[in-house]
Amino acid sequence: MKRSPMLPDSPPSPSQKPRFRRWRFLLGAALGIGTFGVSAVILTGVGLYAHLSANLPSVDALQHYKPPVVSRLYTADDQLMAELSHERRIYVPIRAIPPLVRNAFIAAEDQNFYSHGGVDPLAMLRAGVTDIFSILTHQGKRPLGASTITQQVAKVMLLNNNSLTIERKVREALLAMRIEHTLSKDRILEIYLNGIYLGNGAYGVEAAAQTYFNKTLDQLSDAEAAMLASMPKSPSNYNPFLHPKAAMWRRNWVLDRMGETHAIPADEAQQAKQDPLVPQGQVRFGPLAGSEWFAAEVRRQLTSLYNEEQTTEGGLDVHTSLDPHLQQVSTKLLREGLMAYARTHEGWHGAVGHLDGDAMADWQGSMARQKNPAGMLSTWRLAVVLSTTPAPRVGWVKAHEAHTATLRKTDETWSRRTHPLQTGDLVMIEPQDDGSAALEQIPQVEGATVTLDAHTGRVLALVGGWSFQQSQFNRVTQAQRQPGSSFKPLVYLAAMERDISPSETFDDSPISFGDWKPQNYEHDNWGPTTLHDALRESRNLVTIRVAAHLGMKAVSDMAVRSGMVDNMPPYLPAALGAVETTVLREAGAYAAIANGGHSITPSLIDYIQNPDGTIIWRNQANRRTVTTENGMPVIHDGRPVLASPQSAFQITTMMRDVIARGTGVRAGVGIDRPIAGKTGTSQDYHDAWFAGFSPDTVTVVWIGYDAPRSLGKNETGGHLAGPIWNGIMKAVFATRPRLEFPAPDGITLAEYDTGRIRATDAFKPNQIPGASVPLHGFGAGTQALTAADTGADMIPDSETDMPSSSPSSSGTITDPLDGTMPSHAPASLPAALPQEKANPAEGGDIGVGGLY
Repeated sequence: MKRSPMLPDSPPSPSQKPRFRRWRFLLGAALGIGTFGVSAVILTGVGLYAHLSANLPSVDALQHYKPPVVSRLYTADDQLMAELSHERRIYVPIRAIPPLVRNAFIAAEDQNFYSHGGVDPLAMLRAGVTDIFSILTHQGKRPLGASTITQQVAKVMLLNNNSLTIERKVREALLAMRIEHTLSKDRILEIYLNGIYLGNGAYGVEAAAQTYFNKTLDQLSDAEAAMLASMPKSPSNYNPFLHPKAAMWRRNWVLDRMGETHAIPADEAQQAKQDPLVPQGQVRFGPLAGSEWFAAEVRRQLTSLYNEEQTTEGGLDVHTSLDPHLQQVSTKLLREGLMAYARTHEGWHGAVGHLDGDAMADWQGSMARQKNPAGMLSTWRLAVVLSTTPAPRVGWVKAHEAHTATLRKTDETWSRRTHPLQTGDLVMIEPQDDGSAALEQIPQVEGATVTLDAHTGRVLALVGGWSFQQSQFNRVTQAQRQPGSSFKPLVYLAAMERDISPSETFDDSPISFGDWKPQNYEHDNWGPTTLHDALRESRNLVTIRVAAHLGMKAVSDMAVRSGMVDNMPPYLPAALGAVETTVLREAGAYAAIANGGHSITPSLIDYIQNPDGTIIWRNQANRRTVTTENGMPVIHDGRPVLASPQSAFQITTMMRDVIARGTGVRAGVGIDRPIAGKTGTSQDYHDAWFAGFSPDTVTVVWIGYDAPRSLGKNETGGHLAGPIWNGIMKAVFATRPRLEFPAPDGITLAEYDTGRIRATDAFKPNQIPGASVPLHGFGAGTQALTAADTGADMIPDSETDMPSSSPSSSGTITDPLDGTMPSHAPASLPAALPQEKANPAEGGDIGVGGLY
């Protein structure tokens, strides 16, 4: 019987209703928990992302990324002279990096570089599996990072963090993806290849190519490119200098990867693996030998122009005025002059060290471990005295090979006088062609020399002392020394500016003011003396009277405007050189005379370029420009005027005779070019100078001790510095055409009798050659010199405390000449050389200021 459809269904059983509700509850709970969990994960992820990305550096900085790049200094002929940097990096645009180098790094570091978005999931998975396996097998290896090139850029350039943590890796990945959205692949690769550290102080591929192979990037072979690409993983462990076997293995692995990624054909990769690994051993460049003081001064000037960071990290190309050949010649000649002086005046200083009996038993090994003394020349060798009889025999090690030789007899005699040699003494020697050895030592005396262009002020050579390695003190720019009589041309130039004639006579007779009793070097007096003879023979008493006539303000003004000094006391001793100046300042002052009366500023830098090649600074000092007016070229000279061309030419003509027949004859030996100059010897022979010039070049040489002390009786500027000046100028003339000093308009050259010699001088239109005319006020030696005339009334009380006419601690006696001296020596007597004249009365104290 069928159930009627109109009847209600039977009620469910009691067991069905709870089961349905239970499942629905469980499903709802699971969905709720899942939703909460997902929400929590999402919120946690968002929070974690916000936390990790909150302090991420801006990727925009990489758009204008400029890493620290080495600045380079170039000589005048564009030779690389020195590099300035904290990190040796040479930035190369991606277009200039050869595909071989790019592909080598991509094959070794990130083969999917051009396809991933900053993170390589497959590489991460592969690294994760490898790391888990390493942990399970207790291999203890450092976990693999699986970083892409982009991640490495993020880490090195922005994060600057090498810690291997989950947080850092996530931040690195996030930043890498941002970088990929901001920069092109080529830009990322460019930043990477120029920023990565590749060992041995080299940052970037170009610096590494030069460091390891002494090549540029386009010169690298397949094997060499692979070697560079092997370095990022561990620059220290794969350094070919330190670990050649490990470096070879890693290089060959990179070559295999290059073959697999088709960076190079597989057969070429296998062939390249046969190439030997021979690094060239290049270290950080520069400076060029002998140019260290020049480079250091350039660096100082760069720092003042910009700052230390820009100087050493700005990638500047600095083009300087240095003439490398002249620099080498100047260095050599100065050292030879110092060695010659030290050998005759300082004696043998003694051994620089000693080996005892145990070290002598293996002297070859002991010598191989010895360090050379600072300042030892490259041609010298550090040697040990092996025996002293019958003649001293020395041994040294060069390139792991032992050598022996016998000292020259003269050196044995020289050393025996002060510090006789003993077995085991360490000495410096120079091997000779005949198989013997010359005993050498580093002089205690110092010196300096500078050569510059008289018209532009460009410094062509600068030597600041014996050795930069021994002392970085630059005696050209930093040593304040008294110029002595080399100051006198400025006094006479001031006289020429007052229209005083070169043939004007001033009295050469004794002067005394209290304890200040200046004298001539020879301790004699000539009476009325022309300015020509007074400058030629460096007569102190005439110079004092000239300065007194002019007034010390005129002399001081001339000295300051010439650049010789910044300020000058208005006292007569200053006219004899009792002021302090530097070698470079004196060269600049002499240039003003040589170029016709224009003050110049010495300069070392011609122009500076930024890494893009744009000139960002150019030397504007001492410039002359040419314009066209009415169809004719017109020269505009922006250099300050120190004196008229006529006055400068008059002094130049007088100074030519200083070299031809005066105190500076040694400076002119063997030179047939027009030259002019002046000797300088300061109080008690503390400083020896020679300053001189040709029509276009000025050279100044100084010799003395850092802690001022006497160079020795009669050791004058003409004797010590003159021959060095002579050698330098001969090197200058070897590459330059002959030039004459141009006579300006309104000048007449005339020969006349000075009373001592026949001389040729330059005269202005209102001057009569050979005539001496009465001067207003004090002049011509016809009136008594009073304190008011000389300015001595302005000399402070401390003036009496200056070295005076009394026995000195150096053993020199400065007896004043109080009697009346003959007004003239016979006119027929030739002008004797200063170093060949009869010894003056035992006196080195000529009063404060110059001697000769």
